Amino acid sequence: MLTNTFSAVDTPSNAAWTILDTEDQWQAFSKPVLNQDIQSTQQLVQSDLLLDGLRCAACSGIIEQGLKSTPGIVSARVSMSKKRAVVVWSPSATLPSKILTAIHDLGYSAFPATQHEDDLASLQKQRAAFWRWMVSGFCMMQVMMYASPTYFTTPGEISSDILHLLNWASWLLSLPVLLFSSSAFFSNALRDLKQQQISMDLPVALGIIITFIVSSAATFDPSGWWGNTVYFDSLTMFVFFLLSARLVEVKLHRKTLGALDNLASRIPENTERQNPDGTFTRVLNTKLKVGDIVRVQIGEAFPADGKIISGNTSVDESLLTGESTPIQKNLHDEVIAGSYNLRQPVCITLNTIGESTKYGQIVNLINNAAVEKPRLSKLADRVARPFLIFVMLSAAGAAALLWNIDHGRALMTAAAVLIVTCPCALSLATPAAMLASASAFVKRGILIKRIQAIENIADIDTIIFDKTGTLTEDHIQIKAIATKAGLTESAALTLAAAVAQHSMHPISRALANAHKASGLSAPQAGVNYVELTDIEETSGAGISATIKTSTADALEHSAAGNELKLGSAIFCGITETNNHTQQVYLANKQGWLATFTLQEAIKHNAALAIASLKEAKLAIELLSGDRSNAVENTATQVGITQFQSACSPEDKLLRLQALKGEGKKVLMVGDGLNDGPILASAHVSIAMGKGVPLTLAHADYVFLNGDISQIPHLIRHAKQTMKIIKENIAWAIVYNLISIPLAFFGILSAWLAGLGMAVSSLIVVANALRLTKFSSSETDTHSDQSRS
Repeated sequence: MLTNTFSAVDTPSNAAWTILDTEDQWQAFSKPVLNQDIQSTQQLVQSDLLLDGLRCAACSGIIEQGLKSTPGIVSARVSMSKKRAVVVWSPSATLPSKILTAIHDLGYSAFPATQHEDDLASLQKQRAAFWRWMVSGFCMMQVMMYASPTYFTTPGEISSDILHLLNWASWLLSLPVLLFSSSAFFSNALRDLKQQQISMDLPVALGIIITFIVSSAATFDPSGWWGNTVYFDSLTMFVFFLLSARLVEVKLHRKTLGALDNLASRIPENTERQNPDGTFTRVLNTKLKVGDIVRVQIGEAFPADGKIISGNTSVDESLLTGESTPIQKNLHDEVIAGSYNLRQPVCITLNTIGESTKYGQIVNLINNAAVEKPRLSKLADRVARPFLIFVMLSAAGAAALLWNIDHGRALMTAAAVLIVTCPCALSLATPAAMLASASAFVKRGILIKRIQAIENIADIDTIIFDKTGTLTEDHIQIKAIATKAGLTESAALTLAAAVAQHSMHPISRALANAHKASGLSAPQAGVNYVELTDIEETSGAGISATIKTSTADALEHSAAGNELKLGSAIFCGITETNNHTQQVYLANKQGWLATFTLQEAIKHNAALAIASLKEAKLAIELLSGDRSNAVENTATQVGITQFQSACSPEDKLLRLQALKGEGKKVLMVGDGLNDGPILASAHVSIAMGKGVPLTLAHADYVFLNGDISQIPHLIRHAKQTMKIIKENIAWAIVYNLISIPLAFFGILSAWLAGLGMAVSSLIVVANALRLTKFSSSETDTHSDQSRS
């Protein structure tokens, strides 16, 4: 467990960070990089960090560039919206303390991304923001009270002494707003200057300083060349409006990410673990090990994947699978981490813990997707910095034009230009909408592995479907078994299951399940296990293996060949005898051993989904490795007219490349494992996630519940997301096109500029908030299908 040596809010010293340099400490917020895209002989580690001090898109770019230039760091991705960084580094070349120091030197704060630190940091920052907002609001009301006489009187009605006294009172009340409420703007602006960078808070800080200086000069010397007009009311109103907008923005943003945050924090911090004497003691989940027995109370989430060994209950897996109906779990049934126990306490044996659980894989995918920058967001990042430079030059130009007319008015016009044109809305336009949609997908049991996939799926015009496990149910059944003379059905099934257990293909799972259901694996069946070596799976064809041991008398005949093949007729080197049913074959060196006739059911909602996709003017194709008759029957039942059978993975890739050569944008839908090459090559891809390890699914989306009827809704929602992103970007552009000239010519005052900037950001986030759920008609349809 990560030692809580320092606060998640107060910036620790470099000495405090060194506690994280031991491997047992940094492992709490890090994991090894298994599939290294970068050519390196060194083992790399990926660490998740929480960031503080980010205000706009430019901040994320500053941190990314700074980290990438640090020795030992291979890559860095920063999400401004989630305030997180994913850093890939080499333990042999650097240490966590050096990474955190590098971020600190850039002017930002960083902490290990453990859930406890995340919650603590979030709570402390919210409290600090609330108090800054309260102080600015109180002072603003008082300043407005002192400034109100000047709003309703003509020059000369109030004596100069009274006006001077009111100005001094306003000056005193503006000091807390300047020194406390605005402190974050100044610290961030100072950091930018030190780094020779420009971000959103720099023009805001300059606008506040200019307004205060001009007003203070008029207060100290009313007859001076600065003029006699004070703008303390504009200053305090601007700060109050901006802080108000940020508070509301945080609340709205948390709502858009609600499903993601709920999922990431679902596991309880402690669980009741059984002691050797049979009693139970609450321990931290970091202390749990595989094989431990734990007791889960009503309303608690299961801490890991396991099997029920005492009691029975109902569980809620809705946030993990999208299924809203409670699921009955009896003795010896499997439960998954993150699902809720609803009915009564149960005891489970832990089979998988930590990131290896399905829940852990889901959370990792969500966090990785959240820090990815989609193409439109990267464009906004590139535009933000030059736009800020343009704002600074525009403010200077406005001040220069009016300087000889009125010094005070010149500076206040510059302040208004600086304040009104900050690109907050532009920076938020894309990430706010993308993450809002990601949270909506999670609620429906849809995982998005790459945020860019939202834009990609909105552009598709062609869909390729696999058959088995995609259009058909993944629980294929063994209808009949034919064997070679002298080989019993039970022996053939035992051999086939021994080979099949090393594959996640639906047919392999069907053979393994049939063997388990027959009871042949039990000791009383009189058949011992078959130990295999040299196991090799050929995607789309079958599995080969060598028998190492076979002690059962019933298997001696089949063991003579020593080598087994399970798969298609071509793969097994035999001649097909039946073209009308789906079959899988078992063979050895001597030839055919057994034929397993399969039967599979079409998913009840497949035809409806295909019809809906056709209504959307999408071209549909079916590519399958199965025999022509089985593929034709499936295509006919679901309404697909374009199909190919007996396709190898290479054949599927060739068809995909041909479609791409025609300029088609192709969505591939497969079972997530044996369709890996084509899933990875398609414009965008979906994997049916039931029973498939998420780390092996080479897809952009994973449907945890395998519900194919959600594809039309997903595409519609992606199109709606892109529409809202374009609306947000258009609003940000139009707002600036209107506000810059108004501020430049002095029509827009500083407080109105602040209000306009705040409101523009709120409009963008509120518009994105519409994406946190699918439309009511889609939700109703999904609910009806779930009930059926």
